[in-house]
Amino acid sequence: MVRAFIMVKTAAGKSSALRESIEGVDGVREAHVVAGEYDLVVEASGEEVYTVIHAVATEIRDLAGVVDTRTYICLE
Repeated sequence: MVRAFIMVKTAAGKSSALRESIEGVDGVREAHVVAGEYDLVVEASGEEVYTVIHAVATEIRDLAGVVDTRTYICLE
């Protein structure tokens, strides 16, 4: 099992609505609105690295209101 954290920067005022949408994405375990450079921190998991990057990160990036994403794959 591969775990990853996806940092999501959103358009102004879109964080809460996007969090709800992101929680419905297959493979997403948790999503939290945070303060800082990014607006959401998303924990995702999948069987392989490709699964997490393609199915989760790409789908999140395509949501309206997402400005930028950064994906960090857990090494432990």
